[in-house]
Amino acid sequence: MKFISAIIKPSKLEDVRQALSNLGVQGMTVTEVKGFGRQKGHTELYRGAEYVVDFLPKTKIEVAVDSSLVDRVIETIAQSAKTGKIGDGKIFIYDLDQVIRIRTGEIGKNAL
Repeated sequence: MKFISAIIKPSKLEDVRQALSNLGVQGMTVTEVKGFGRQKGHTELYRGAEYVVDFLPKTKIEVAVDSSLVDRVIETIAQSAKTGKIGDGKIFIYDLDQVIRIRTGEIGKNAL
């Protein structure tokens, strides 16, 4: 089992959610986050004053999947989140040792 965490542009959330749903991913956790990568934020003009926006709004998607789905999930996220512009985001993949469904006590991939 793998735990996949993707940081994407907020505007791409619905595209990614729909694509993962079509792939058969049954659940995900979504969090509004702020951060920066290589672009290091940007400068904006507000009422004639310039100010630096260090942390940009992003969306973090987390999904736990069976190892057999990992490559397809990664490809699906990458394709549906891509705009081709700076700040499209990153995908992180972690090994997932164990999953337990609290309600039923199911363990392992049955709990996904």
